[in-house]
Amino acid sequence: MPQDSVEDLLRPLTRQVLGTLVRRYGQFEACEDAVQEALLDASVQWPERGVPANPLGWLITVASRRLTDQWRSESARRRREVTVFTLELPGGPGGPDGAALGAAEPGEERAADTDDTLTLLFLCCHPVLPPAAQVALTLRAVGGLTTAEIARAFLVPEATMAQRISRAKQRIKADGARFGLPPQPERPEHSERLAAVLHVLYLIFNEGYTTSSGDDLHRAELTAEAIRLTRAVHRLLPDDGEVSGLLALMLLTDARRAARSRPDGTLVPLADQDRGRWDAAAISEGSALISAALARAPIGPYQVQAAIAAVHDEAARAQDTDWAQILALYEVLERLTPGPVVTLNRAVAIGMVRGPRAGLEVLSGLDGDHRLAGNHRVEVVRAHLLEMAGDHAAARDSYQRAARLTTSTPEQRYLQARAARLPRLAREPGQAPASPPA
Repeated sequence: MPQDSVEDLLRPLTRQVLGTLVRRYGQFEACEDAVQEALLDASVQWPERGVPANPLGWLITVASRRLTDQWRSESARRRREVTVFTLELPGGPGGPDGAALGAAEPGEERAADTDDTLTLLFLCCHPVLPPAAQVALTLRAVGGLTTAEIARAFLVPEATMAQRISRAKQRIKADGARFGLPPQPERPEHSERLAAVLHVLYLIFNEGYTTSSGDDLHRAELTAEAIRLTRAVHRLLPDDGEVSGLLALMLLTDARRAARSRPDGTLVPLADQDRGRWDAAAISEGSALISAALARAPIGPYQVQAAIAAVHDEAARAQDTDWAQILALYEVLERLTPGPVVTLNRAVAIGMVRGPRAGLEVLSGLDGDHRLAGNHRVEVVRAHLLEMAGDHAAARDSYQRAARLTTSTPEQRYLQARAARLPRLAREPGQAPASPPA
């Protein structure tokens, strides 16, 4: 079996194996190390010997053996050091720090009866962790993102993010965080823990929908996993408006994925997409979800973003988009969650409704905001508005700066192409203006 095929098979199994081991044994960090060793064994053995009949069960078995071997070795070392009394670990016999080795037979080939991914998600968002650590750890353990990808999502150096993830795992180990869904009293609507879970899912989806680096515009496995996990949370909390809003936002956004790129991988902006290729079923489901949520629940940021996505999706043509409604929704969103990214998007809507100079005026207020320093989307929006205003030389410079700042190859090519085309662009009256990547 080719190595690439093995890696594709292992990726979705990783979080299931980790969830099963942590449920059985506790010890999050030790279980993660054991899973990584099992994955390494699989990547070496499976291409030569073939994939086992039960890949998940094989990985659980190998990881369990690595874990128990490690604990037995540690126990033997401690016994050698104890000469006066028998060491008794807190919580009774078992692995270090009370991990019970008897929870399951290490040689057991049977895969877990249930998918522990959702429970692993709530563990990573445990209240003992600060919010930033909750998000980072979950993206690593559940989302499968690399430390570098998570660092880009947080706009921090990779070394800083690696330390944050390591500290989070140590904190869970030290605190003995219980593996399981939080009890009902800990799950009130809009609780901090739920908010952290939703933010994690939102970031996983965003990384999948527009990959932050590399040759691929999107990573379908990440968007699919984010949607799957959000559906699971929605089943758990069907009446929560923000859970419904996030699921609706994902569906309404992912519905456009097939039209976002050409066969050669070239990015297609929203205004130029073939809307006949959009997923009508996903749009219908997402629209129904957000309509129901807005009618029954207190309004929240995910609901507003979903409503914006619905306005885009419901327009038969780009020129039919109700930008005035989108602007009104962004103004609501800015009151709920003020921040530079919301202002950036509002600048686009203002440009479409009140003219590009008005949008540029709003954008100028973000130039000194350190939170967007080095973010290529600021230059993309600036280029878009300058192009609308007819200032092609300045727009070309902004497109080129944006292309240098982004680490996504499809976005680089799109932005470079826009810059190269500008001297030849002459928009006819009534023609839709160019739009930034969507």
